[in-house]
Amino acid sequence: MAFKDMPASHPDKRSQPDDVYAKMTAVAVVFAMVSIGAYLFISKPPYDMAGYLIGRDFVNTWMGARAALAGHPAAWFDFDAYNTALRQLFGPEFPQHNWSYPPDLLLFTWPLGFLPYPLALAIWSLDGFALYMVIAAAGERRPSHLLMLAVAPAVVVNLVGGQNGFFTAVLLIGGLSLLDRRPIVSGILFGLLMIKPQLGLLLPLMLALTARWRSIASAAVTTLVLVGITAAIFGAHVWIDYVNVALPMQQRVLTHGGGIILPMMPTAFMNARLAGLPLDWVWVVQAIVSAAAIAAVVWTFRRRRDPVLSTALFVTASFLVTPYMFNYDMVVFGWVLAQMRGHEGTGTLDDHLAILVWTLPVTTMLLGLASIPISCLVLVAFGGRLIWRLARAGAVKTVDLGIAPASAQETAPCT
Repeated sequence: MAFKDMPASHPDKRSQPDDVYAKMTAVAVVFAMVSIGAYLFISKPPYDMAGYLIGRDFVNTWMGARAALAGHPAAWFDFDAYNTALRQLFGPEFPQHNWSYPPDLLLFTWPLGFLPYPLALAIWSLDGFALYMVIAAAGERRPSHLLMLAVAPAVVVNLVGGQNGFFTAVLLIGGLSLLDRRPIVSGILFGLLMIKPQLGLLLPLMLALTARWRSIASAAVTTLVLVGITAAIFGAHVWIDYVNVALPMQQRVLTHGGGIILPMMPTAFMNARLAGLPLDWVWVVQAIVSAAAIAAVVWTFRRRRDPVLSTALFVTASFLVTPYMFNYDMVVFGWVLAQMRGHEGTGTLDDHLAILVWTLPVTTMLLGLASIPISCLVLVAFGGRLIWRLARAGAVKTVDLGIAPASAQETAPCT
């Protein structure tokens, strides 16, 4: 079934996306140049203005790679032991970090441990960005489309923070795009996503609702293989320590962590914490939002609906269902919003909501620093609008999360 066969929208409600997105992209270009330039200008290499290494969070990835080469990564799940090792390398005043990634990440990052920190950071950032651009572009060559992907605020946040958002976005985008054409490969990519498991909490539900049994099986096998290989290399205790030491530490960060962590998380949980609610009520707020996100996915995928809007709803719900998600994880939204650009039925309200979501990786920090706990409402509003559009469009004959490039959306058949 071709996209053109979907229920038509009212022409008078169509927006002029090229004008809106062109202005949005132009502003983002300036923001990216100013932000990265200012960050490097006020830093004192190899340290930034706050005393962290440039590429702040990449130090955890690099230290993990070094630990993998030394054969004792589990030791650094202990907060004090890890920070003692950091201070021995970078000086007694080096800011504290928390090393808490699942051990299987080390299977992919260990080569970085052979390199000096600056070179490893450069390779990590440039390779991640290039891979993200290739996968997210999906063959699209229009400069406006590519520029929109390249200068998204989440991209800037990810580059400055030295985070892994490019790689997790690639795994999620690739898995969603290949569901129908390469279900086994899709499942493998979903299995690899366990390096950041909170991003995949709703994947089993969506895959089961759409009867993607081969993808489920390959994801499960991939997960088991990763766990087995990691245990074989580093010992089974590495997973035991991860569960008994690292996860409780992450729980404490979630419930009691402060500073920059609060504004960096556009989740219902962190917004409720920022509002000063008692912890019990914070959990109630998150439970309500999580239940709504699960219900939205069930409602969307129990029938065959518009694939572009269904994918956007799924990604949005994946960010709402968990209390633990950072702004640098939102790189995937650049792809989601690029696919929605000019999609059938898109109106001015949709464009404005898209802009709010696109800029959320930055605005959530600004709102948080100003103690205004409303950043999660942007995702709630965006998800609610998607449900409204899906309900209005009704069911379609097929659902293919392997979305065609934006330029072909009006004619390309769903496969």
